[in-house]
Amino acid sequence: MKRIVMFDGDCNFCDASVQFIIKRDPAAHFHFTSLQSEIGQELVKHHNIPAEVDSLVLIEKGKAFTKSSAALRIAKKLDGLWHLLFLFILIPRPIRDGVYNFVARNRYKWFGKKDDSCALPSPEVRKRFI
Repeated sequence: MKRIVMFDGDCNFCDASVQFIIKRDPAAHFHFTSLQSEIGQELVKHHNIPAEVDSLVLIEKGKAFTKSSAALRIAKKLDGLWHLLFLFILIPRPIRDGVYNFVARNRYKWFGKKDDSCALPSPEVRKRFI
């Protein structure tokens, strides 16, 4: 089964992160859906993801990973040297998530929210959104 990345569909930083992943994932390990979508909400309920998780979730092998654990597991599968970031998994999760939470709390202030328009992805990329 493919890995599913769920992201905040209103967040410019999250959208840029999805584009970053797509460019570095030619093997198409990941599929994508927004947390706000119907499928996203079904996955949130199915995996008992807490309501306060509102930025990034990775569903992998039937398990939900959030915050820094999700980001590092995604990096592990990307082309290039990005997989080396997975070494940060050795840092205790409260510390990793503290940094993650700081960025997540400020993402709208720093990067803004999406407006009603969005770029139309190519048919190949469109197949990766669920």
